[in-house]
Amino acid sequence: MKSLYSKFLYTVILGLSLTSCKKYLNVTPDNVGTIDYAFRNRNEAENYLFSCYSTLQKMQEPWMDAGFATSGELVFPGPKEIDDTQSINAVGFNMMRGTQTSGTPGLNYWDGNEGGQALFQAIRRCNTMLENIDKPIDLGESEKKRWIAEVKFLKAYYHFYLFRMYGPIPITNVNLPINSSIEETRVKRNPVDSVVNYMVRLIDEATPNLPNQIQNQAQELGRITGLIARSVKAQILVTAASPLFNGNSDYTGFTNKDGQVLFSQEKDPKKWDRAAEACSVALNACLASGLKLHTFTPTANMPANLPQELVNVLTFQTAITEKWELNTELIWGMAPNFGFGRQERFIPRLTAASALNIGSAQGFFAVPIAEQELFYTNNGLPIDEDKTWDYRNRYTLKTGTSEDQYHVHNGYETVKAHFKREPRFYASIAFDGGVWYGNGQLSDPANANYIQARGTTSYAGPKDQSHTNISGYWPKKLVNYLTVYNDRLTYENFHFPLMRLSDLYLLYAEALNEQGKSYGEILPYIDEVRKRAKIPTVTEAWTAQLSTTPSKYANQVGLRQIIHQERRIELAFECIPGWDLRRWKELQTVMTKPMQGWSIYDDQALNYYRPRNLFVPVFNTKDYLWPIKADNLAVNPNLVQNPFW
Repeated sequence: MKSLYSKFLYTVILGLSLTSCKKYLNVTPDNVGTIDYAFRNRNEAENYLFSCYSTLQKMQEPWMDAGFATSGELVFPGPKEIDDTQSINAVGFNMMRGTQTSGTPGLNYWDGNEGGQALFQAIRRCNTMLENIDKPIDLGESEKKRWIAEVKFLKAYYHFYLFRMYGPIPITNVNLPINSSIEETRVKRNPVDSVVNYMVRLIDEATPNLPNQIQNQAQELGRITGLIARSVKAQILVTAASPLFNGNSDYTGFTNKDGQVLFSQEKDPKKWDRAAEACSVALNACLASGLKLHTFTPTANMPANLPQELVNVLTFQTAITEKWELNTELIWGMAPNFGFGRQERFIPRLTAASALNIGSAQGFFAVPIAEQELFYTNNGLPIDEDKTWDYRNRYTLKTGTSEDQYHVHNGYETVKAHFKREPRFYASIAFDGGVWYGNGQLSDPANANYIQARGTTSYAGPKDQSHTNISGYWPKKLVNYLTVYNDRLTYENFHFPLMRLSDLYLLYAEALNEQGKSYGEILPYIDEVRKRAKIPTVTEAWTAQLSTTPSKYANQVGLRQIIHQERRIELAFECIPGWDLRRWKELQTVMTKPMQGWSIYDDQALNYYRPRNLFVPVFNTKDYLWPIKADNLAVNPNLVQNPFW
């Protein structure tokens, strides 16, 4: 059996050849001869199975995900500053500048253009697979059941992706016959609760016939498992219970043309009960299967006494970049080639050779100041709630000493904001004066590379309009520390994570809190994540006479704030916080402030460390849901547009 990824390119071509020209409408293609050929035996049917996966694999670029590009976690040089050499579709990032329209929607996953994939076509391929699965006479029963389960999950996931973007969508359960009338093809949108129940039903039907974990990892890693299915079900139900979809008064009066209500206006607390149960089942299944939060094991070419400060940082870095078969917390990841064409976008230039060859370490994905300030102090507290941390003077200068040498270069002048932060800060974000352990220099941690970013003559500073990090912060988390770069890069690939165990822990904590459970029942799940991050537990942090809000965790509202911030820190840059902010209806608050960075063209620390406005985001209530392309409304009079568009 070929691996999933080796079949990818072949099956993309096959899958696309089987799609109809009628856009997303659920109509069976008329090339029946091709379909019969595709299911004439087991091997051909397996190729078609992987065509159902093909759209998922084409969704592997994070900058094509709204949870990444429109989250405010990262910013990008403006449209006029990008040249064609970057080969980056910046449509998602540009939407933060107000470019979204209903005439030409960016990241259009409804129709499959402007950076989006045609998910309704992907769903139709899944339907075709299910309709023809009985044709191959040499397909065994157990394998058939597994394939059916995989395809049902993929149908549910493609619906879920559309649901997060558009809310109430047409349910595409079966393909209509080719001789269907025009009126039959004019689908309408289904209410939110109906869509949720449909997705959950598909996953419930699929889960019993999926392997809990992949045993033959060399051949099958990437195919759907029972753990993936249970985890996505939890994600769906938490999303459905959240404020965007549960009693959202912004969508009062939003109906189909026949008067059918698409958003229930009554907040239903039972949705959180259902979500909590799904989280519990998924988490317990993962733990029973041996999953646990990842910890770092030093490699043979590292010092035997690797400093604990670096171990703490590498533990979190490798929770994302460790090989899947060695990563004890990765539930689901994308294709294993997050290397060439990807990692260099996040890497600052560290050496003279890389500064001369700016294409090797481009580093143009930039973290705004507000995002770095989200991370805790070393006491595990928000920086504006820690009595021991000088929040008011955080932008004043301070010189690194030997005490800080594994985080800030000894003798380098930077700002106080970069000192005494939690390990996840140093693992996730690179900054001027920050230590970058790795790049082939594993044997001498005390002399690791560090970032020099001030002014145009510095290695990491601005070199031209497109190879420039406009904020002075880099998303270090998305670079494998084993990737070596100088005048060229030697990549150490990894699977970009879609679901990690820490995500499930925090989802369960959130669901319990929204149920109104006591903080004693909730905190153990948050503390599992914090302990791995090497910061105090919630009660230790908030009751150690260090917090300005010592009772914050003891009430639902305060604990909600803690959980939300914990998720945004733990899962930063993984495409998840952007979706979280949407479902919480908190993205608008993030987007009300200017995106800021340092004065990157100044070479003196005193001038460099002055916040400057990069741009003012454009975001309104209407932006929580994507517009349906206006052309679709003209073709199908049964469709209604999302509110305010």
